[in-house]
Amino acid sequence: MALSLAPYLMMDGNAEEAIQFYEKALDAKVAFKQTFGEMPADPNFPLPEEAKDLVSHAMVKIGDSDLMFSDNFPGQTSQTGDQVTICITSDSKEKSTQIFEDLSEGGTVKMPLQDTFFSPAYGIVTDKFGITFQIFTEGKM
Repeated sequence: MALSLAPYLMMDGNAEEAIQFYEKALDAKVAFKQTFGEMPADPNFPLPEEAKDLVSHAMVKIGDSDLMFSDNFPGQTSQTGDQVTICITSDSKEKSTQIFEDLSEGGTVKMPLQDTFFSPAYGIVTDKFGITFQIFTEGKM
């Protein structure tokens, strides 16, 4: 079973600028980048015009390491301390579920672990120490 951790930077509308900065400063290479406008449309949640060009998810490679990015969705902001989260990637839905449940004990679920268009089990939880984790399960894209 594979398991990895990567820092995830939550930006207030300037993820694209940050990616370009780290490309220059750290010789980062963009491995993946998608805007909210490029995501599959959901008629139950229409996308505001101001969100279409914002980065919904990006990953850059810096040497052997991954650094992930996302802009906050319009209307959401990051508090100091919330801008950097830790993304835990697992190749097992069962392992992701166990990690999510363990981290939830005494913590706060920000997004329940659920099936999404990009993962069979994805959720966000802030543990009892105030550290926010994104649990991502590889599987479907």
